[in-house]
Amino acid sequence: MVRLGQNFLADPNLLDAIVRDAELSPEDVVLEVGAGEGVLTERLAVAAAHVHTVEIDRGLEPALVPIAALPDVSLHWGDAMKVDLADFEPEPTAMVANLPYSVATPLILRTIELLPLLQSWTVMVQKEIADRLRAAPGSRIYGSPSVVAQLACEVELVRKVDPAVFKPRPRVDSAILRLRRTGAAIDPATQRLVRAAFAHRRKSLARSLEHGEKGSLAPARAALAELGLAADSRVEALSPAQFAALSAKLQSDT
Repeated sequence: MVRLGQNFLADPNLLDAIVRDAELSPEDVVLEVGAGEGVLTERLAVAAAHVHTVEIDRGLEPALVPIAALPDVSLHWGDAMKVDLADFEPEPTAMVANLPYSVATPLILRTIELLPLLQSWTVMVQKEIADRLRAAPGSRIYGSPSVVAQLACEVELVRKVDPAVFKPRPRVDSAILRLRRTGAAIDPATQRLVRAAFAHRRKSLARSLEHGEKGSLAPARAALAELGLAADSRVEALSPAQFAALSAKLQSDT
């Protein structure tokens, strides 16, 4: 059955493929969110030095008790959006998971921000989420999550996944998404800028910022011009790097 919105992987070949795709080293500490029945956890425990697996559904306890007894497996009960992941010892260096689709995007962004030692993510997500996180500027689905993720990571689609490998079969397409860290998480000021910019994407970027903070229209237009961009640039026209440059310029001018 589906428990709390999670669809369990039922294909052992795909489970093995996910572990291979993660390219784990024997020294890696893995974070898994959505332990389910523990079938992926078991495989990760063989491939890595330690596995932290997080599960919110206590109804899965009978299946997970034997998994938690494995050497170097730590089972954490709770909501991964609320659990203090930064307190996990040893600190995770890789995330490998069949993520609950309802929290996949905020959870990926949360781990980028909270876990600086986390260097790679190999996660099963709804294909729509994979497409959004790796979307390029100018795309209709390019948005705040795309910018936030791409400023810290390279993002790539590893493979599409047939719905038949899940139990029960989901009504959406799925994909394995890989992120590789290329830098630190963006600073709070840049994060606020990006979110404010996309909050009113029908407007120009400068007017969207003005809508959220009065008095920001002229400085935003001036900063865009100094960066060689049109003063009335649309938000989806800026690349992640240009957002970072705009934020730095606005911060330096205050």
